[in-house]
Amino acid sequence: MDKGPISRRLKTLLANHLAQSSVLREIEDAFESAGVPYVNDLNVSGGQRRQLVAGYYNGLNWEDLADVRRFLDALRPILLEADRAHKVAVDARFPAWTTNTAKEKLVHPLASLLDELRRCGYEWNGEVVTGITASARLADARAFAQEFDLGHLGEHIRRIELAIDADPAQAIGSAKELVETVAKTILNKRKVPFSPSADLLALGKLTFKALKQLPEDVPESAKGAETIKRMLSNLGSVVQGIAELRSLYGTGHGRDGRVKGLSPRHARLVVGTAAALSYYWIETDREMT
Repeated sequence: MDKGPISRRLKTLLANHLAQSSVLREIEDAFESAGVPYVNDLNVSGGQRRQLVAGYYNGLNWEDLADVRRFLDALRPILLEADRAHKVAVDARFPAWTTNTAKEKLVHPLASLLDELRRCGYEWNGEVVTGITASARLADARAFAQEFDLGHLGEHIRRIELAIDADPAQAIGSAKELVETVAKTILNKRKVPFSPSADLLALGKLTFKALKQLPEDVPESAKGAETIKRMLSNLGSVVQGIAELRSLYGTGHGRDGRVKGLSPRHARLVVGTAAALSYYWIETDREMT
């Protein structure tokens, strides 16, 4: 039985790939750059590369979400190299004028691993491994809480998970508090001052600015600049929407969770957007560190 969100099959596929296609230094660099400790296991059989991978696997607690994130971070250089090798193979086999449809027939060397990664709730976007399910995004937010020893953030996440069906109003209120906590943590980490009485909208604007994620931060020369600016503007609207729905339905304004029309689907809407926004901030902060 698998322990934690990472399946045994995904671990096996990665171990097989590294044992067959990588050198020892590449394996060490990938895991050490992600902060994964090496714990030797003399019972593991196989060559040096397989034993090295097993030692890093042995250094991870697969049920600890901070360790799961370290494993996903270790995947990044491995997947970048696989993408590079795949591009070289495609360019060597097909002339420049070949259609993308024809090129796509050449299977990516880690196609099976990428499929299994998606089954675990994550995907590779060409730059980083990101969560594609609400549970995966909340898990990453919880890992963020563990990394910075944020007991309050972890409590918000537990409330959200427990309250969506039983108490939608509580889930909406906690989702708003989750976004506030992530914003304050990033601002404190980056030494950006903010008023103790700042509301969610003010905190959101400061966080977008600190992470250089305002529409005006996108250079006009960037590919798809207008689309990116529009999406960043929409993210700003998400902050406002969470604040407004919390005022209408959430706890914290004298409401008791029995507001007419309130249901778990409303809570899922707010929780989903709050988790996505929090995850985007966390991921952006991680990439900028």
